[in-house]
Amino acid sequence: MKIATQEISLPLLKEKGIRLFIKRIDQIHKYVSGNKWFKLKYNLIEAKRKEVDLILTFGGAYSNHISATAFLANEHGFNSVGIIRGEKCFPLNHTLSFALEKGMKIHYLNRSDYRLKHTDEYLKDLRAKFGDFYLIPEGGANNFAIQGTEEILELHDNQDYICCPVGTGVTISGIINSKNKNQHVIGFSAIKGFNLLEKKIEDWVDKNNWMLLDDYSLGGYAKLNNELVQFINYFFETQNIPLDIVYNGKMMFGIMDLVATDYFPKGSSILAIHTGGIQGN
Repeated sequence: MKIATQEISLPLLKEKGIRLFIKRIDQIHKYVSGNKWFKLKYNLIEAKRKEVDLILTFGGAYSNHISATAFLANEHGFNSVGIIRGEKCFPLNHTLSFALEKGMKIHYLNRSDYRLKHTDEYLKDLRAKFGDFYLIPEGGANNFAIQGTEEILELHDNQDYICCPVGTGVTISGIINSKNKNQHVIGFSAIKGFNLLEKKIEDWVDKNNWMLLDDYSLGGYAKLNNELVQFINYFFETQNIPLDIVYNGKMMFGIMDLVATDYFPKGSSILAIHTGGIQGN
């Protein structure tokens, strides 16, 4: 699979002597956005190995993971169920309409019960309701997903810094495991506060030289302000690269702020991983 990498051309980068590249894994598939392709790849292989014909997973009403799972399950001959956080609401948004179109059964769960989604008791109830299934956690967060995200970096990706947005911690874990010893990985958390997330990543990785930042989360998941929206629009107008408001927009905004404040030494090269998710906008 060939993945395009584009160099970003902005006056600030030239002024600071920094080269910035963006790896366009958002372009590898029309419907399975960016890192979701890598997260789901080995999960589906494992489901086939176990000869299970039903995939069950969890997500919010605008989840890229839900739409990607629905598409790939349908494509590979699986039935699928999506357990959606929140109440049923009409008309359905684009994400859930697409999932239904691809054959996914949608089951809504109120937010308090949703917090129990991985307990043995609740999973037992789900098996009684839907029959035997292969479980993919919310966001695809398991070891099979990490195995997939370890394939994002390629041999020619030899920049000094690797940057990626962080939600579940799976993508950055795969990147940390596959980076070379001299590369420094920076994760831009989509949520404010990341102590538990940092612990998860520590359990998943076998290398050092990485860090998480939540300085650009704007106070929480999917929160935004006019400055971020203006930056995303400016970035699209100047680079013709769309960014989502939840993950990649905040990462790129953060990278440019770090460039402006001289965090990166002059002469550094940076690779930003565009993880997709534009449909969530």
